[in-house]
Amino acid sequence: MKVLVTGGAGFIGSNLCEALLEKGDVVTCLDNFSTGHIENILPLMEKYPATFKLCVGDIRKLYDCQKSMEDVDCVLHEAALGSVPRSINDPITTNEVNISGFLNVLLAARDAGVKRFIYAASSSTYGDSKNLPKVEGVIGKPLSPYAITKYVNELYADIFAKTYGMECIGLRYFNVFGRRQDPHGAYAAVIPLFVKKFMSHESPVINGDGEYSRDFTYIDNVILMNLLALSTENPEAVNEVYNTAYGERTTLNQLVSYLREYLSEFDAEIGKIEVLYGPKRVGDIPHSLASIDKARKLLGYNPRYSMKEGLREAVKWYWANLK
Repeated sequence: MKVLVTGGAGFIGSNLCEALLEKGDVVTCLDNFSTGHIENILPLMEKYPATFKLCVGDIRKLYDCQKSMEDVDCVLHEAALGSVPRSINDPITTNEVNISGFLNVLLAARDAGVKRFIYAASSSTYGDSKNLPKVEGVIGKPLSPYAITKYVNELYADIFAKTYGMECIGLRYFNVFGRRQDPHGAYAAVIPLFVKKFMSHESPVINGDGEYSRDFTYIDNVILMNLLALSTENPEAVNEVYNTAYGERTTLNQLVSYLREYLSEFDAEIGKIEVLYGPKRVGDIPHSLASIDKARKLLGYNPRYSMKEGLREAVKWYWANLK
């Protein structure tokens, strides 16, 4: 299979590129390196010179999308500007990348006759819905510009499926974490940010009282979902949106406790570091927990890593690579 991974030099994208290459697929990576890193894919370029191709380009440019789409069977669309705070600070760029860029990729895929289009959706789409667990068919009002962009992606994919006969599958990611997630920058995700703080013997700062909870999802579960979406032959599974999670809720206070415990196995001093608490973050939902029943039923999804199991693996990776 020939697969295009947009945002293939990013955290999730590079892991998907690696998984596809390992199973023998031919992979094209499209990235402009605004948030992705060449270091994430250099080993893949060296290991798979015949089956891995890098296209440097921007999804905001239709030509770049069209050029990367040549001779491609399927698309895994991961390129986006993540982060709720980033979208609040700069809604225009978030909109340009996540909506206009998404539409460019979708159009290019349609015109290239791509068989299947799988895209990164987001749990932020649930907005102010208080229902737990989150079920795909019940959403609330968006709480941030980022959430709006990811919901619009779902609407566009649905319309393209119905209007042009495309096969589209959306994966609503729930707080993905794991190897290669960047701990640096103003919009680093909570787990790599806290790991970096602890390893530097600094106090991490929790927004709020620490009782907000998330369905933290290890990267290997996300890879599994993408591979299942790529390969499914179940006609009922296509043109749907799926929660991509483990189905387990962890508070930020619990998260910090686990991180301190696992990192202390490498550095006992980390166990003594205190945690600080700051104001709640605008646009944050209090609790997030996914129902994965739909993915189990239609895709045969059975996540392999619990949050704690994944966190142990992530900590090992960060300890080996951040020092």
